Amino acid sequence: MAQQAASVTHTGEGTAEARLIIAASEADANLFYATRFLAPDPSVYLRHGQETILLVSDLELDRARAQAEVGQVLPLRAYEERARQAGVEQPGVVDALTELLRERQVCSLLVPGSFPLEHADKLRARGLTVTARPEPFFEARLCKSPAEIAAIQEAMRRTEAALDLAIRTIGEAEERDGVLWWRGRILTSERVKRIIARQLVDSGLIAQHTIVACGEQACDPHQEGSGPLLPGKAIILDLFPRDESSRYHADITRTVVKGRAPESLRRMYEAVLAAQGCALELIRDGAEGEVIHREVQERFRAHGYQTGEVEGRMQGFFHGTGHGLGLEVHEPPRISKLKSTLRFGHVVTVEPGLYYPGVGGVRIEDVVVVTETGCRNLASYPKLLEV
Repeated sequence: MAQQAASVTHTGEGTAEARLIIAASEADANLFYATRFLAPDPSVYLRHGQETILLVSDLELDRARAQAEVGQVLPLRAYEERARQAGVEQPGVVDALTELLRERQVCSLLVPGSFPLEHADKLRARGLTVTARPEPFFEARLCKSPAEIAAIQEAMRRTEAALDLAIRTIGEAEERDGVLWWRGRILTSERVKRIIARQLVDSGLIAQHTIVACGEQACDPHQEGSGPLLPGKAIILDLFPRDESSRYHADITRTVVKGRAPESLRRMYEAVLAAQGCALELIRDGAEGEVIHREVQERFRAHGYQTGEVEGRMQGFFHGTGHGLGLEVHEPPRISKLKSTLRFGHVVTVEPGLYYPGVGGVRIEDVVVVTETGCRNLASYPKLLEV
């Protein structure tokens, strides 16, 4: 029998808009947030009114029933069989979902912006209304609960231990032939990143793209860094690992110099520290992110640091002041040129920076919780330029 696309009959009843996610929760923060169930393969999440449903394969069925924080965990197989009985020769996930939607009399779906286009096209072809909702898909994700804040703070504490180990290593290094040596070998960015990675893994954190960037490399904010570390040059260390257990991220950046920092770099560091202090003073419930960002920009201009393109390369302060942090390392809200209002319970980074080829780059980053009257800093690691 040729495969057919089942359609959904519009009854006029029970057609309230439902939220739908089809994804692997291991990669999709919204799905993990909704279910607290971690799986490497796609599953189907449906929230219709007060009802929450997770549709999973037999491989994950028992584990999902034990772990997922949803009202019902249902076997995908059962709805695939209904689709087969309806005439679908080789039913897939959308065919099974169609049967579930018909059973629940759902005709209108709200999906994340990352929802697969292939699935959306098939659902629309069957008479369903599918509307993408921009992030945050779940508004509640923006304001962290006390348990979420505690998870982030714990991740920060262990991340700071790894950062401290890296900075102590740089501090112990010796200058030889214009580069840093540590324990008989040249100290490279790669070597420091391995030291950081081992410490993080041992404490239950997983990191990717850790930044240890020195000298001219530090002028590119997302340059991960490579090669020998140099004395008298800025070294940016930016760690943003995820806790294996809670799935929440930490994020912290410090800039250090081994030995004596040149006066130009010292002035730049002081300007970044002052700009971060300005932002920290302005953050509170109801504060506008774009206003804070403009104040940071103005603070840099007042110190004589201009931003713009020079010979095809941006220099100065050309990224946002901060971003939301949680199950994703970058999530709403933003403290940037985009409009965004900070609210009680938001967790955001505060990370101004300056980048000038020939001088170096400086970035200092903390993570704070927005309170009614200010913010609470979850970072406690000292801010010292010379080590």
